[in-house]
Amino acid sequence: MSKPLSLLFAVLSVVLMLATAVSISINGWFAALFGILSILMIGSGFIVKARLRRRAE
Repeated sequence: MSKPLSLLFAVLSVVLMLATAVSISINGWFAALFGILSILMIGSGFIVKARLRRRAE
């Protein structure tokens, strides 16, 4: 995986985790939504990395 793509996934994951932390005090449903979105973003980063590695072989 290229460095800019890795940085994009990392920054977006951190932003979603920060949104989860902020929304905990505001609304529980938003906290759950942002938590699920952050887990999906991290998982999609691993999926993209595995697919790019397989394509390179």
